[in-house]
Amino acid sequence: MTSASTAQEPSTTDPAAGSPGDDGGGGGGIPAAVRRRLATVDDQLGRGQAWFATAVVVAIAAILRFVGLSHPSGKIFDETYYAKDAYGLIDRGVEWNYKDNGPSYVVHPPLGKWLIGLGEWAFGYQDAETNISVPGHLMTTAPEFGWRFGAAVCGTLSVLLLVRIGRRMFRSTTLGCAAGLLLALDGFHLVLSRTAILDIFLLLFVLAAFGALVLDRDARRRRWANALAAGLDPSLPGRAGRPASGWRNWPWWRLAAGMLLGCACAVKWSGVYFVPAFALLVLLWEVGVRRSAGVRRPWRDAVLDELPWLLVAGVLMVVTYVATWSGWLLSDEGYYRLASRYPGVEGLSDTPFVGALINLWEYHKAAYGFHTQLDDPHKYQSWPWQWLLLGRPVAFSWSGDGSCGASSCASEVLLLGTPLLWWSFLPALAATVWLGLARRDWRAGAILLSAAAGLLPWFWFALDGRTMFSFYAAPAVPFLVLAVVYVLGAIVTPAPVTSTAAPPSAEQANDRRLVGGIIAGAYVLLVALCFGYFYPIFVGRILPYADWSARMWLDGRWI
Repeated sequence: MTSASTAQEPSTTDPAAGSPGDDGGGGGGIPAAVRRRLATVDDQLGRGQAWFATAVVVAIAAILRFVGLSHPSGKIFDETYYAKDAYGLIDRGVEWNYKDNGPSYVVHPPLGKWLIGLGEWAFGYQDAETNISVPGHLMTTAPEFGWRFGAAVCGTLSVLLLVRIGRRMFRSTTLGCAAGLLLALDGFHLVLSRTAILDIFLLLFVLAAFGALVLDRDARRRRWANALAAGLDPSLPGRAGRPASGWRNWPWWRLAAGMLLGCACAVKWSGVYFVPAFALLVLLWEVGVRRSAGVRRPWRDAVLDELPWLLVAGVLMVVTYVATWSGWLLSDEGYYRLASRYPGVEGLSDTPFVGALINLWEYHKAAYGFHTQLDDPHKYQSWPWQWLLLGRPVAFSWSGDGSCGASSCASEVLLLGTPLLWWSFLPALAATVWLGLARRDWRAGAILLSAAAGLLPWFWFALDGRTMFSFYAAPAVPFLVLAVVYVLGAIVTPAPVTSTAAPPSAEQANDRRLVGGIIAGAYVLLVALCFGYFYPIFVGRILPYADWSARMWLDGRWI
């Protein structure tokens, strides 16, 4: 281990800088440096001011998501499925087809629909097709508000999470709030937050799981730092060279992340793509802290010490997932629930308890078969390589009716990312790769691996021509925003000091921060202006047809 005088520790005011002693796989730092950085995250930034700034950003997000939430009227896009399924869950415990008076065959797990259904329970539900009109238990509002309420809440919560995650990762309240504000001003995220479909719930649980792992990383590093300060010798073999392992030192945040990933998979199965990515992050971080502490065989010890905990987290993930099917398991009416009701279906069983799990497995096999054969053409389908370029957004609603003071009018809800922000994603990813390698920074690796988990699997599925849509990219969006903010942080702050370069003077550092702050602030302002220009087609505001047409860029590819 090096001495304290030679440790290369980034300044706590350098939010984007990595450290050779950090756990991104670089060289060895010293325990005192690790301890110092972890101990001052909250104290140096000021908790009260940080929470006030967070509240302002979250308030902006909430206003944008809740004001006018019941517009457009009626069920738009796939609300025609999910709002109905959600009411069935609240009413009967399973998705129910009230038109045919029988269980619905659905191909997505129930948790997202349960969250939609809670809004319907609270504020009422109405369906003209089946003549259902139910008042809310808390208050009765426009029915659209009821089935969109859960999405708006979860969209707002995801902004809150991103602020706090960004603040912890970058050691900067300003950059954390910038991340939350950019997400709040993203039209793609806004539309998903105002529509009763599943993807905003998937985004929330994936982001929450990532946040729990970041907290786990800090807690585990603090545990090692405290043990080393107490005299632990990491060169000793076995448990003698490890921190205490009592229940108080269990990786509680990691176990919580397992449960949150179970919730993500219980919204959509694509949540499973993040499981290996997040497990790899945990191992890399554990190897890094052992290397920094001076453990002789960090890889071997990290695998032996942490693999059991990863397996426990995996078990909790599965248990959580199955628990979200409790309405189906406790009902006799669910699709495929009882073999006696489906005599022509092989593999079903009515054996108590075990039969329910067998039938649930058979149901999953049928749903998986549906997904693998989903190749019907659709007007708004797109390919993964088009998504970040906004090559083919999805029209959730369009109408030429209404009064706007012009001879012809248009009203549309278009699932479109704020163009300036989304067209920054690819350059930001490239810059994050470069900065991450140059600075050996764990933040860059975490952002890139998480974004890849949300995007790259779809390139594989594109090979067999599967029908897919741009909203499949939703869970990757917070990590793409983090990539943008990571680059903004690098622009604002000086590069980390190395042994071969003289540190900048205080005047040079201040000049760099001033110029970088102007650039970063101008970028966020331009994103806000771009968002304001496209806002009418994010929320379905009635426009003169010429004004609507002026927002259809890329030679009409957005129509």
